[in-house]
Amino acid sequence: MSNRVVLAVDGGNSKTDLALVREDGSLLAHARGPLSSPHHLGLDRSVALLQDLLDEALGSAGLVSSPRAAVAHVFLAGVDFPAEEDALHAALEARGWADHLEVGNDTLAVLRAGTERGWGVAVVCGAGINCVGVAPDGRSVRFPALGRITGDWGGGYDVGLEALYVAARGEDGRGPRTSLEQAVPRHFGLELPSTLAREIHAGRIAQRRMIEVAPVVFAEAAHDGVAAAIVARLAEEIVALARAALARLGLERTAVEVVLGGGLLRSGDPRLLAAVEDGLAAVGSAVTVHPATAPPVVGAALHGLDRLGSNDAAKERLRRELTAAVDRGREPRSAGAALEAGRG
Repeated sequence: MSNRVVLAVDGGNSKTDLALVREDGSLLAHARGPLSSPHHLGLDRSVALLQDLLDEALGSAGLVSSPRAAVAHVFLAGVDFPAEEDALHAALEARGWADHLEVGNDTLAVLRAGTERGWGVAVVCGAGINCVGVAPDGRSVRFPALGRITGDWGGGYDVGLEALYVAARGEDGRGPRTSLEQAVPRHFGLELPSTLAREIHAGRIAQRRMIEVAPVVFAEAAHDGVAAAIVARLAEEIVALARAALARLGLERTAVEVVLGGGLLRSGDPRLLAAVEDGLAAVGSAVTVHPATAPPVVGAALHGLDRLGSNDAAKERLRRELTAAVDRGREPRSAGAALEAGRG
């Protein structure tokens, strides 16, 4: 049995997963940490955080030093341009983690986690929103995903902020009344949108916490037209990204999968998913839409197994074991012995 190891990382704007996996798909170690996006932390702090996670995974496995992996696939949010990929690659290459290193945006991990084909379109909707498309011949399309300056709207932060916006306008009469006037401030233990606004203005509540309000919007959308309009807008943005990716790749008439990833989409809100499916049905009858059933770090690890030529049984084992470990939020107890055996 081969002892070659894959190092896989998925780092988003809210959390990071790192896994060590053997070529046969067995999970050796898993560690979870906070956001690792170089855009938010800077490159040096991002790489240092990844090193800490690797050390944590190895420590939980009972190892004091890291075996050099055969392959490392590191996919991070905030790596949006070739220059950023080059800088990350150089910084990680200097760490000597693997014989072969590949880096990229975290949307690539979501796409591979959601399909066995290795190509298609993935839309990620978590803290923010992004999309990637890959054609069967390897051509790809990307979006800068830098927020409003690159035409983006969507993700938990934008949804939450929009909810406070409409709640404030409903409270003072500039907009229609909405149940969000009560539901949004209630999430923070307050009564009025104006009170919440003052708390944010004074710095007593971080504005970034508006990301927490997205589930409130989904719940209120079942009976409130204003909240439902926010969900409808989010669906339109998701469809617009996928439609643009399909058109740029010329895949509108191809049997292609659109994978939906990120916390907001993996939550499976039926109103949102139905609207996305309806919107993409108008793009092409051969387009199928489904949420990713595995966490993105599984996609990063699958990229590594693809490169090593692992068989389908190994990939299925990886999906099962790593998904379970991420859901538990901890690495398996047997990881130490397995990795020690794999050091050769």
